[in-house]
Amino acid sequence: MPELPDITVYVEALERHLQGEVVEEVRLASPFLLRTVEPPLDDAIGKRVTSVRRLGKRILLGLEDDLWLVFHLMIAGRFHWKQRGAKLAGRHALAAFDFAKGSLTLTEFGPKKRASLHVVRGEANLAEHDPGGIEVLEASLESFREALSQENHTLKRTLTSPHLFSGIGNAYSDEILHRARLSPKAMSGKLAEDEVERLYEATRSTLTEWLEQLRAEVGDGFPESVRHDRAGMAVHGRYNEPCPVCGTPVQRLRRQDSESNYCPRCQTDGEILADRSTAQLFKGSRPRTLQDIAS
Repeated sequence: MPELPDITVYVEALERHLQGEVVEEVRLASPFLLRTVEPPLDDAIGKRVTSVRRLGKRILLGLEDDLWLVFHLMIAGRFHWKQRGAKLAGRHALAAFDFAKGSLTLTEFGPKKRASLHVVRGEANLAEHDPGGIEVLEASLESFREALSQENHTLKRTLTSPHLFSGIGNAYSDEILHRARLSPKAMSGKLAEDEVERLYEATRSTLTEWLEQLRAEVGDGFPESVRHDRAGMAVHGRYNEPCPVCGTPVQRLRRQDSESNYCPRCQTDGEILADRSTAQLFKGSRPRTLQDIAS
């Protein structure tokens, strides 16, 4: 799922391409994309783009007459910038928004149709789509600590909660926790003060560095290769590959549609964390330490 750095780069690219442009036509290929009926999507036709914003992991396209297109890409939704009138071909095509300079198309590669579009009018209705998490790149240590302490859950769950932290998901939470040298299963309500400070600094530095890297990659173009497992990531998507800090094989925790990756030496004092899949696979003989993996 695109997260804060990816969504921010999308927003900046959309601003460059669409600011001040008029929506000439809207083509909807999938009826599952549009989740609202009032105001109708056709109300966007003839409206000029006045702003592009990020709201958590949502992308907001602001139009004249206080009309907003609220996009949530979910796991597999992706934007593309094409020539004017580009065809919506194949089962992955969701929609196209045609402008004089080109067409913004939306696709979703995956068996489940989760990407969504809501059409709303007015800031009050727009606020209903705000999960409420703090913007970590703007937050003080005190506000970060306060958000962290609101619930006592694992750090993985806490960091990825949109009600607590805005824009952090599966991939960057792995990278943040690795940099902070904290276990994904550590409890948010039991962190020592130095651990809270490490997590705060790791969160800000990780997101900032990736944002700068993605901006450099895209330049003045359009982001066409938005991935969850990017080259250069320390642990996310790197199962069994060596940790870039200590060389220990990266381990993983699987839960439904998500996977957490971590270094047992850097983050868990050598412990191999258990999940349901490993417990069922190994039953009573699952590896519990680095020595068990090596033996």
